[in-house]
Amino acid sequence: MSARGRFITVEGIDGAGKSSHLDFLCDLVRARGFEVEKTLEPGGTPFGQAIRGVVLGHRTSALAEALAMFAARAAHVEDVIAPSLEAGRWVVCDRFTDSTYAYQGGGRQLPAETLRTLESLVHPGLAPDATFLFDIDPATARSRQQAQGRALDEFEKRELEYHVRVRNAYLALHRRDPARIQLIDASRGIEEVRAELASRFAQVLP
Repeated sequence: MSARGRFITVEGIDGAGKSSHLDFLCDLVRARGFEVEKTLEPGGTPFGQAIRGVVLGHRTSALAEALAMFAARAAHVEDVIAPSLEAGRWVVCDRFTDSTYAYQGGGRQLPAETLRTLESLVHPGLAPDATFLFDIDPATARSRQQAQGRALDEFEKRELEYHVRVRNAYLALHRRDPARIQLIDASRGIEEVRAELASRFAQVLP
């Protein structure tokens, strides 16, 4: 029977560039000889992708938003994350429950107790082995997005103050669990960021 795989997540505000490092992170896992499942939230399953289209395209209440995220997460954990880990594959996931604490908790000020209740229902006992938090000033992140010239989704186009609250919530999560949540300065060039990511990966996932 295969040993359980490791669960890695990447987090950060919109515009931090975290998604551009997913393939690099997967290559670090493969270099150790492990199979890797790359996935994302909300999404990762057909059900989750359907919810992703709804939440990224429509504004609703903070509670409805959080419930939708956890509904997608429930399917994701059951159908993708848990089976992959049990089969010995490592999972690299673009966002997980830390995002909900940051976006719906920090950004939209939903009580943390509500989110803890949902978390305990959806994935009791399951937490990432390591999380890489790509941190950047929200104003800089917004400038990056504008330079890309693409249409922004419902979350990305929210007011700057909202993204400041999201960032502050992420930083608070890091302070509470610095061993798991590794803070990476995402304002630098891609090669500098990846050099630090590789170093942190070797340290926290020996």
